Amino acid sequence: MPLLIALFYNGISLLTLPFAAPAVNEMLDMLSQGGTAVRLDEAQIWQVLWISFGLTAALILWLYFTRRAVLEGRAWGRVSTIVIAVLSLLALPFGPILGIIMLIGAFDRQVQAYTIR
Repeated sequence: MPLLIALFYNGISLLTLPFAAPAVNEMLDMLSQGGTAVRLDEAQIWQVLWISFGLTAALILWLYFTRRAVLEGRAWGRVSTIVIAVLSLLALPFGPILGIIMLIGAFDRQVQAYTIR
């Protein structure tokens, strides 16, 4: 279930990515905190958004195939779930919650027995 939630969460973030273009420079201003603010021109903003789109799409595919592998009982799906869970611990605000739940589920004895076959 946490893999499905992460899949939908990243899908929604992928759909909202094109609307983030006006906010990129505002976010950079907030991160500078009084120092020299970095400003991006329009082409750089779209380049950042396309890179973000590609990475998010790759993450969605990884989540989809990992979830499918776990449901089919494949061992690599469990290992991939552990990797996703550890990486999710770094993604705020919902990532740590999903990551902890994924780790608990991945180390459950029944899940381990199911994915050995």
